[in-house]
Amino acid sequence: MRIVLRIGGSVLGSPPSAKMVEAYAKVVADLTFEGHSIGVVVGGGQIARDYIRSTAQMGLSNYQQDTIAIHASRLNARLVAMKLGGVSSVPTSIDGILQRLARNRVAVMGGLKPGITTDTVAAMVAQKWHADLLVKASDQAGVYTSDPRTDKKAKKLDHLTYEKMREILGGAHKPGIHSIIDPVAVDQLLQSRIRLVVLNGDDPRGVIKAVHGDKIGTLVS
Repeated sequence: MRIVLRIGGSVLGSPPSAKMVEAYAKVVADLTFEGHSIGVVVGGGQIARDYIRSTAQMGLSNYQQDTIAIHASRLNARLVAMKLGGVSSVPTSIDGILQRLARNRVAVMGGLKPGITTDTVAAMVAQKWHADLLVKASDQAGVYTSDPRTDKKAKKLDHLTYEKMREILGGAHKPGIHSIIDPVAVDQLLQSRIRLVVLNGDDPRGVIKAVHGDKIGTLVS
């Protein structure tokens, strides 16, 4: 199976937890041993948002805010890539990661360009690679009816359609956006119809459960 794994920067921690990076590396190794190919896309998390806040306070543009956040995500991605196999660089384009996936069963990248988050990067990789599954390891248990961080009445959804996901999560991109799935990625997935599982990334082994078809997180299909 072709799997795209999107690891939220908030899941890795700020600074990244060595224990968490090692745990995800073990999950990827176990899945490749089963015969799967995996494209990993890593987010910048709190470090990226801290840089965005600083650039905004300096009066820099949204483009510049996104640019600095991309570098933070690529640093996280490089750390994960090094743990996976000692790779000292990460692709900076969709074609780049696809070329590596054609040679190897694993490749890792971070951000791509201003105007989109790594959620959208993962959705683009999944579409162009014709992936079977996209797994988003986030800091929430799945997709909720509203933001559970601000709405105590929010309810987790076990399954929803792409159209319903857009109703809940649609909108516009802004630097540092911290949505369970960013709005641009939601639109991308609405087009590609790649099967998506959103789960709590605090337990990396949950990714294996999602790949095996176990009930976990939120399934979008």
